[in-house]
Amino acid sequence: MKPTPLAKGFCFGEGPRWFEGLLWFSDMLDEAVHTVTLGGSVTTLPLPNHTPSGLGFRPDGSLLIASAEDRQVLRYDGETVTPVADLANVAPANLGDMVVDDAGRAYIGSQAFEGGVIVRVDPDDSVTVVADGLDFPNGMVITPDRRTLIVAESISRRLTSYTIDETGALHDRRVFADGLDGPPDGIALDAQGGVWTSMTLAHQFERITPGGNVTHRIDIGERSAIACTLGGPGRRTLFLLSSADAYPERLKGTRVSQLDTVTVDVPGAGLP
Repeated sequence: MKPTPLAKGFCFGEGPRWFEGLLWFSDMLDEAVHTVTLGGSVTTLPLPNHTPSGLGFRPDGSLLIASAEDRQVLRYDGETVTPVADLANVAPANLGDMVVDDAGRAYIGSQAFEGGVIVRVDPDDSVTVVADGLDFPNGMVITPDRRTLIVAESISRRLTSYTIDETGALHDRRVFADGLDGPPDGIALDAQGGVWTSMTLAHQFERITPGGNVTHRIDIGERSAIACTLGGPGRRTLFLLSSADAYPERLKGTRVSQLDTVTVDVPGAGLP
């Protein structure tokens, strides 16, 4: 599977999401959110003084943005950006990835190397810690039946599952896959239950099934695999964000992050 370039010239791309015919993603170090068409045309939403990371869309179409360093959640309604939740008192480290469910509840990771948490921001913008004791929680997905959340724990090199109850609480923590080839970052779920995973330091994207079997690998040379999502027609386009380095602080002022695509056989499923 050979990636096809779609767009480049970004500082550090993160949190890709497919919504209404566009690929949306954060550019953390350039303080912006970009959209890209399937033809490669780029538009930019500037976010001065913020470091956008995880993205998610509420049922009303508004965009939620996790601002990593100031630990705020922002809302973009198509015209203005406003803060809606301050997580500084409950998040022990910078905010990372996000997934939003059909009820508009946002699950957001706080990326402590030990003692990381997942915080839920409800539609009324109230805040609840729903999971703790994670080792750098990163990419997250929700299964099609809306009953399971899967999160990448980068430092532990594993994918972890939780049961979601009717109230949006998380229970029954268990291992989806461990002993992974590289620290997992962004993830995407397909219709057969496979998880496409960005193996940051292994310089590849992998499809992993429950238990840890690797069914596909996409090699990207010396680049670092940062994040991925499934979208496009039939949700068969795997969007791949990569960079020249896995550590954002080394990339300030550069424009070496890029977006590639691969067409896959099994379409995306669940959320996002």
